[in-house]
Amino acid sequence: MKKLLIALSVIVLLSACKSNSEYKTYLHNPDLFSNTVHELNTVVMGNNFPPMVASRNYAYAAIAAYEVIAATDPSHYQSLAGQLNGLKQISISKDTVGVDAELAALLAYMKVGEAVTFPEGSMEVYKDSILKIARAKGLPEAVEKISQQFADSIGMSIIRWSKKDNYLETRGAEKYNVTDEPGRWVPTPPLYASAAEPHWKEIRTMVIDSASFLPVPPPPAFNITDKKSKYYQEVMLIKNAIDSLTPEQKHIAEFWDDNPFKMNVTGHAMFGSKKFSPPGHWMSIAGIGAQKMKADYGTTVTAFAKTSIALFDAFIQAWYVKYTFNTVRPETVINKYIDANWRPLLQTPAFPEYTCGHNTISSSAAEALTSVLGDNLAFTDSTELEFGIKNRSFKSFRAAAEELNWARFYGGVHFHNSCLISSLNGRKIGAVVVDRLKMKK
Repeated sequence: MKKLLIALSVIVLLSACKSNSEYKTYLHNPDLFSNTVHELNTVVMGNNFPPMVASRNYAYAAIAAYEVIAATDPSHYQSLAGQLNGLKQISISKDTVGVDAELAALLAYMKVGEAVTFPEGSMEVYKDSILKIARAKGLPEAVEKISQQFADSIGMSIIRWSKKDNYLETRGAEKYNVTDEPGRWVPTPPLYASAAEPHWKEIRTMVIDSASFLPVPPPPAFNITDKKSKYYQEVMLIKNAIDSLTPEQKHIAEFWDDNPFKMNVTGHAMFGSKKFSPPGHWMSIAGIGAQKMKADYGTTVTAFAKTSIALFDAFIQAWYVKYTFNTVRPETVINKYIDANWRPLLQTPAFPEYTCGHNTISSSAAEALTSVLGDNLAFTDSTELEFGIKNRSFKSFRAAAEELNWARFYGGVHFHNSCLISSLNGRKIGAVVVDRLKMKK
């Protein structure tokens, strides 16, 4: 009888160990965190948030997850409190005993991700699905409870900080003033939508000193009559390019289109189609890069956090420049002065042309990702495959960002000069983020 009891005890113990191992194997997989970022990406897309607003979701959510990692592993990670503008301290329990750091990071990410701009419960079904699987694999109730409490404490600190970034104050701010001044931006077809987020430059930055911290040269002066002027040459350069695009050039443009809401017009019918926005594309690239590198959980979270911060600040700087110069889009100029029937390959976004936001944020993100995952990490970007666009491969994150110099030009939405200036600006912003943030020790 005694031997039987001992045997049963061993079986129970082995079963518990197996169960314990199973839930940890599931929750501690870095790919699960990347999948969770993809889920937030999908929610952002479904809610039609414009790119700059989307960057806000990704940044605060990723920072919350990172702070969990930093709090539970202080010997390897440093908190961003005191490093990010306005984030002086984070209220957390000093007792981390029993906390599953990876689970808490996921929970904090989802809590903040849906709280920043979404209606409550946007990620609840996804969260429940993760917990259901983890419980089936042996997640102890006590571990789940204390991890949730820990995630909530950090998440609430980040949410309180987010509410002071001037986002709410800019919701009712004065709209963009449309005039017929030559060279000034006006709404473009087919939506003729109002200018998007003209006050985004007033959002609190995270690392850079201010939206205007970076000196930017003015765009070429509007001059459509002098054929020798820089402006006229830029106009004709883009017109002639769009009139003779190769299949490869079209693929480049469409791959980096990242239009979160495209209005399709067929005869009298109009319908919208959605894709990930530019920052969502780079969140996807971060996950692809981390998986390619076989990065551990902490490094994966760090890659998302630093990249999202670089994206966030780059958007603020780009929008400051856009609404300082208020430059007209190529489509408007060409239709009015050269060819009324001309159309760009891509649908023109609803905000001024100079500088290019996509180029700026992409170059900034590439610098951040390179600092975490390394340079010359060749990868295949499969982000657009779910939207019917074939993959593209790159030798590095910087090489991917450099392709934007041509992508937005081939799309017919940005002059080439704007693309080049924007890439330079983005690299500088990314470099500041990399230089100032002390994350992984």
